[in-house]
This record gives sequence, structure tokens and C-alpha cells, in this order.
Amino acid sequence: MESRTTSRRTFLSLSMGLPLGATLAACGSPGPTQAGAGGGSGSGEAPAGSATYWYLSTEPQEGVRRRTMERFNKANPNGQIVGTTFQNDAFKTKIKTAIGAGQAPTLIWGWGGGTLRSYVQAGQVDDLTSWFDENPAVKDRLFPSSFGAATVDGKIYAMPCETMQPIVLYYDKRAFDKIGAKPPESWGDIMALVPKFNNAGIAPFSLGGQSRWTNMMWLEFLFDRIGGPEVFQAVFDGEKDAWSNPAAIDALTKTQELVKANGFIKGFSSITADSNADQALLYTGRAAMMLHGGWTYGGMKEDGGDFVSGGNLGYMNFPPVEGGKGDPGNTVGNPGQYMSISSKATPEQKEIAKKFFATELISDASVKEWVGTGAVPIVNGANAHFAGSEDADFLNFVYDIAANAKTFGQSWDQALSPTAAEVLLDNISKLFQLSISPQQFTENMNAVIGK
Repeated sequence: MESRTTSRRTFLSLSMGLPLGATLAACGSPGPTQAGAGGGSGSGEAPAGSATYWYLSTEPQEGVRRRTMERFNKANPNGQIVGTTFQNDAFKTKIKTAIGAGQAPTLIWGWGGGTLRSYVQAGQVDDLTSWFDENPAVKDRLFPSSFGAATVDGKIYAMPCETMQPIVLYYDKRAFDKIGAKPPESWGDIMALVPKFNNAGIAPFSLGGQSRWTNMMWLEFLFDRIGGPEVFQAVFDGEKDAWSNPAAIDALTKTQELVKANGFIKGFSSITADSNADQALLYTGRAAMMLHGGWTYGGMKEDGGDFVSGGNLGYMNFPPVEGGKGDPGNTVGNPGQYMSISSKATPEQKEIAKKFFATELISDASVKEWVGTGAVPIVNGANAHFAGSEDADFLNFVYDIAANAKTFGQSWDQALSPTAAEVLLDNISKLFQLSISPQQFTENMNAVIGK
């Protein structure tokens, strides 16, 4: 799960930032390390009155977070934040234990969604709704679509921050030229292209199906395009038999129709995304299209020779489905990262945290640093910093998707509880392998709603 999580949370470095290897670098120690801002120990202890902040150690993201905190501390000598870094898996274990013991850091970093909901249900994080009402300039600076994963039962419990990564439909322009076709503008176009590419000896779609979460992207878009965001929202809200929505059955059926039509590369269930083998199938010309995260652009640029630099890579949002209710401008993926305030923090610590939110966390300096890593911040106007980059076209494409999406659906395995997410991934794998029917899928998933 570590390599999969890292790749999904991070754009692989683009030309503006550090080398590709920097994003994939792993630390040797499983424990925390001192961030070096404002003092403190490796255990996260802090001087009295200071706010505490735990965050991930992977570079270049760690450096951006550390420097953002350092700028805040320099400007606020009487209200410091003390940081402690952790590797991804160690962080997840440590934060869960600390929250359960009522000893969480002041600032609780995470991905929102199902995990945030569990914090809310346990009374461990503060309701920030009124604070955002009192600070409209902060809320207006962020993409409206970023607030979905920060909201539980209509109330905001986390500050959206850092970067966003939508799922993108990539395509090889050379493959389309070979068969004399244009990129799909509808689901009907996708199904019509399948036999044409197969007849030309090109797989219609690359897919690292062994990783399971890659299959999930197809369902996320089909559910949205057919029934709108409310279909999965009902699942997230724990409504009884929500998976049995007719739009869900339709989406599951269309997915299996694509599989049966040989829409995916032969042997896709044995291909892993962690090795980037699915990306290689696209840039080597063996597959015509690929539905994948925005973070894969950097990987294809780094490893694909002149595939990207030569102008052979095309990209687009997922097309509409004929008769569907969903807005074709909607997207899915990772709408941002999130910071909550521990309900156990002192009033003084909470004020430091809120000042951090208002003044430095999404400041211009922070935005520029995130862009420098090859990522798109979730801040309105961040595109002003893309000028001069050879990747400006792609970055602007990603920015426009997030800025214009009425709904940015969070990846399902992050939106749901860990228990439900594992059952989901298992059943998605079986759905793509045609070993269960759409009806069996819905029955299995209805059984874990709310768990």
C-alpha cells in the first residue's frame, strides 16, 4: 500500500521541480524525525503553548511543508508550531493511536473523507464551519470542489490545503492517427473505438488491473456520468441499499460490457500500476488510451522518451454517457489534502492553528513552492505561476478541471472506511474479472454500508 499511496498522493516531478527520483525517495527509518522548526523532540513534544504538527517525510513535499511552517514561526515568535515528520505508514499508525488516546497533535493532517468522518464521530476534531463563515477570504481562495472531502453531515471539519490530482483520460495521438479516428466524445464513441483499435493490433485501453484501485477509476466516472455525484454520496452517507441505485447497476453493466468487448489490454489483471507498466503500454504504442491519475504525466515524461516532448500525448476529461444525468465537467480523484484541529488542543493552540490557516498555509509563497514540485495547488489563481513551464499546457488543463468542476469526487477507497474500502476493492477486482455480476457486486457492497 505504501508505494500505491505515495504515487497517488504525489505528482511525479515535472520539469519545474526536482528530478523524478526525488518524489519516489523513501526514508530508511520507520519512526518520526524532528522537523527542525521551533524545537521539539522526535516524539512530537513541544514547549508549553506551542501548537504541534505531524506530517509526511517524503520529499519534495516535506520541504514545502517545513518551509511553510518556518515562515509562519518567523512571523509569529510568540505563537510557534513544532513539527514532527513520519513516513507514510508510520504516520497512519501513530496518528490513529494518538487520536484514540486523546493525545493527537494540534494540527491533524490527512486526506479527509472516511477517515475524517471517523474523527468527527469520535468527537476528536473541531467544527470549522463558523470559522470559515467568519473568514470568507480564506474559503474563497480555495477551489469550491476541495471542500467535499472536508465536509461531514453538512459541516466543515478540515482546512483543504496543498495540491489536487484528478483522474485523466490519456491517449496516444499516434494510435488515433493510425486508425483515422478522433478522441472519444461520449461513451458510445469509446465502445465504437474498441473494435477499431483491436483490429489494428492496438489494445484500446491500458490497465494495471492487479492493483485494483486502477479499476475503481472507471466506476467512479461511470457512476458520476450516469447518475451524478449523488449516487456515491448516498453510499458515503450510509443510506440503506445505496449501491442498488439503477444508475449504479447501469455503470457496473457498462463496465463489464467494455471488458467483454476486449476493451482492455490482454492480461490486465496481472499488470501492476506500482511498476508503471500500465504507463509503458501507452507510451510504447501497445495501448491507445489509459484512464489514470494526473500524477502519471510526470512518469510518462521521464520514462517515455519523446512521447511527451514530441507532442504525442493527448489528455482529456472523461466524456459524458448518453442520457446520463452527471455534469461532464465533474471529476474524481484526490481533491486535496486536509488539516483539522484537535478538539483536545488548548484554546491557545487552536488560535495558533487558525492563524496558520489564515496567513501561511495557502500563502503565495506556499503556492509557488507547490508549483515548483510539479503539482497544482488547490488555490484559485495558482495558474498565474505556471508561465514559463514547458508543462504549462498540462498544468493549466489540470487547474481548469479543478477550478470548473461542480463536484470533485474523492477516490472511493479514501472516502469510505478502511473496512468498506477493502471489500470494495476486492469486489471491483471480481467485477472486472467477470467472476461476479453487477447484482452480486451491489449485494456485497450493500452489506458493508456504514461499516
